[in-house]
Amino acid sequence: MTNAELPEQYSDEHLKLGRAEFDADNLTDADIDQIKEQREGDAPDGGFMRWVITLFGTGVGAGILFLPINAGSFGFWPLVIATLLIGPMVFFSHRTYARMVSASPVKGLDVLQVITALTGRKRGFVSAVLYWLGIYPTVLIYGISITNTLDSFIVNQFGGEHMSRWLLATISVGIMTGAYALSKKITLWLANVLVYPLIIALAAVSLYLIPSWDLDSFRAYESQYPVWQGLLLILPVLVFSFSHMAALSQFALDVQKKLGDDVGAVEREVSKVELVTAVMLVSFTMFFVWSCALSLGAEGMDAAREQNVPVLSYLANETNTPFMAWMSPIIAIGAIVTSYFGHLLGTEEGTGYLVRVVAPGFASRVSTTALRWTVNIFVFVTAVLVAVANPSILDMISVVGGIFVAFLVYIMPVLLFNKATAFKHYARRPDTLFVFVLGLVIVGVTVWDMVAG
Repeated sequence: MTNAELPEQYSDEHLKLGRAEFDADNLTDADIDQIKEQREGDAPDGGFMRWVITLFGTGVGAGILFLPINAGSFGFWPLVIATLLIGPMVFFSHRTYARMVSASPVKGLDVLQVITALTGRKRGFVSAVLYWLGIYPTVLIYGISITNTLDSFIVNQFGGEHMSRWLLATISVGIMTGAYALSKKITLWLANVLVYPLIIALAAVSLYLIPSWDLDSFRAYESQYPVWQGLLLILPVLVFSFSHMAALSQFALDVQKKLGDDVGAVEREVSKVELVTAVMLVSFTMFFVWSCALSLGAEGMDAAREQNVPVLSYLANETNTPFMAWMSPIIAIGAIVTSYFGHLLGTEEGTGYLVRVVAPGFASRVSTTALRWTVNIFVFVTAVLVAVANPSILDMISVVGGIFVAFLVYIMPVLLFNKATAFKHYARRPDTLFVFVLGLVIVGVTVWDMVAG
């Protein structure tokens, strides 16, 4: 398929010039087939609030489970500054990332196909590898988390003995991956349904912990790092904890399918959904982070880090109250499940794209369904193996969030905006520059911390 065969879609001269830069020869035949399917496929998956809840569910898991452990350990003032900064960070960065699809003058291309069509196959392949490294390890993190959470639940709430990690990981990861593989639409619907009680339960736990807050003790805590350094070290975990990048490309494609060729309308709808999502994520998650930090203190956070369990599991074990004992693991499991499905969606997209680039002949011969099953089997096997090995979750989060997610969400879109005519009007906007500078800082801090540590 050549450039000339791409159908005319827009009358605006600026978009026509931008569209002319899209080189369909950079895309494989399998890509072209998928683009047609994305343009002409089933009806849109969801409306405004349906996508808000999907994006919220994709991002909320990490924030609930791990951010309090890290953020609270740096003390009071770094957490105050991070709380003020995280709202603009989440909204501007994810809106910038989504614009690669929502503002594209060629309809039906996912984020990796947009990058490849504009920059060539080599850069597209590198971007796909980085995308995969930003999302696939997150699925592994949730595989570890569900195994550790269920093990803690069985031992502490049911009074049982530790199960074999092989058996527990196989069952828990197998159920989540198998459910998604059998019916993507049903599991994404289930993830949406789970988010509503998750929001209520999260607010209930945050409020329940208020009587045990000790503000004076938390303010008096002295971190080993100065305020500025503590703030910088929080940033990589903040990036990971609020990331819902995995679902953004498919979300923007779904809005395209719903609103058609009006790029402005698509962009406005995507921005509105992202704004509501960011407000919900920041409000619920940071209230929970503060509630945990003021209730447990830095020592409690350090203990949870040592046990390699989510903060909710630690709370359930330490408070010895029936409410927390049962509510905390349920919230943790719900958060893991909703986020696992969202990141499995992104993993499937990224892995499928890599297969189409590395082995286009194979990709063109197998059906989309067969390719999906191959990806899901790969995810299941590797997630079980990593869950059994049980590496440090926070170490994985720092690397994934601080390097791969930060580069993809904060840096890569800005580089594309400066290169492509269709996105030039976004390149020098204050919000775009804010995102780019933060991305450079976060990646630099993460690399520095890895080398220094």
